[in-house]
Amino acid sequence: MAEVRSISTTTVRTVNPVGESVDRIELTPWDLQLLSLGPIQKGLFFLKPTPSQQEQLLRSTTTTTIVDHLKSSFSRALYFFPPLAGRLGITEHDDSTSSFFIDCNNAGADFIHAVVDNVTISDVLDPIFVPRIVHSFFPLNVLPNYEGISKPLLAVQVTELVDGFFIGCTMNHAVVDGSSFWNFINSWSEISRGSHSISRPPVFDRWFPTGVGCPIRIPFTLKEKEDTFFPPSLEERVFHFTKAKIAALKAKANAETGTSTISSLQALLAHLWVSVVRCQSISPDQEVRYTLLISARGRLKNSSLPEGYFGNTVHPTAITTTAGELLEKGVNRAALEMNKAIALQTSDQNGLATSSSPRFDMYGNDFGWGKPVAVRSGSANKKDGKMTLFPGVEEGSIDVEVCLTPEKLVSMGEDKEFMEAVTI
Repeated sequence: MAEVRSISTTTVRTVNPVGESVDRIELTPWDLQLLSLGPIQKGLFFLKPTPSQQEQLLRSTTTTTIVDHLKSSFSRALYFFPPLAGRLGITEHDDSTSSFFIDCNNAGADFIHAVVDNVTISDVLDPIFVPRIVHSFFPLNVLPNYEGISKPLLAVQVTELVDGFFIGCTMNHAVVDGSSFWNFINSWSEISRGSHSISRPPVFDRWFPTGVGCPIRIPFTLKEKEDTFFPPSLEERVFHFTKAKIAALKAKANAETGTSTISSLQALLAHLWVSVVRCQSISPDQEVRYTLLISARGRLKNSSLPEGYFGNTVHPTAITTTAGELLEKGVNRAALEMNKAIALQTSDQNGLATSSSPRFDMYGNDFGWGKPVAVRSGSANKKDGKMTLFPGVEEGSIDVEVCLTPEKLVSMGEDKEFMEAVTI
């Protein structure tokens, strides 16, 4: 495929001076654990607007192109999210520890306009494996979160294809989780459609566990950079599961385990886990692990953590067993173990990890000329066994972006038991 050409890069600040209500935001334990990881990278494909749609969208603005309109509305959206126009701040202490915070200094976010010639949306979406060019649709690649001290906490790249646009967003993961990420995108699309306010204002008050002092000191200095790790060749494939297929997996899992508490998502993830293990030539007594990233929103008892909380509320929970036991007991038992692990939440190579959520509003992001036609993610935090969840285009459906070595993905595609639940 053709290469992506950068047309322009602009530092975008809020349209008005940031108010005094938010100036410095301390990082919590949830935030700090992500400093050495990569950012969140998610993006949306849109068909190009028709001439009449474009004329209607730009009629009441001073902009003359879709890209300029997106840049203008991006600046207005940042007014409601001043942390994203700031930088990370660091205080290094005499005891070799450091404290991190968000400096809401309006240093600005990046807005990049790019073009890729002779590539259509179908050229990207139709292949069985996700083309590598998708990673070039995102800015700030190969950048750990602690680099937010000098680099933008938010960058957007609008890439023009022959028949559409891709809006790729990279956001510092030490500053936001998936819920906060999509709240910004949802709010930006609202403003792009002409709204002067947003439906879900972010809440910047910090939440710290009882007994944890603030600011938190951690044994981290900027000199302690890890060596760059180059993973083996990996491929990505998106598997689509319809609402009906998911319902069948759920019903079977609950019926065969004698319960009614296994959710649709738990049954689906168990189905994926068993297939991945089944498609590998590993010893039956070898340990296998599935890491679930569980949000604390709505789970913490006696806390004032609001739904609009801006920041991270996610912590990992691992389910561990052996390959032999997993394959012997099957999907339904795996789903039950996931259900138990999630219910307990109140305050490597043979491992899988799930990020994102089909509950996030991705397909409701209409920037003024129609809803997206697909969602994709960038290269950040990709490893062998990474599963990324998206809602499907059809209501109730789910897309799972699976990142594995090529031979494992090929085996999954040939796994009849697994593919019976997949809709191509």
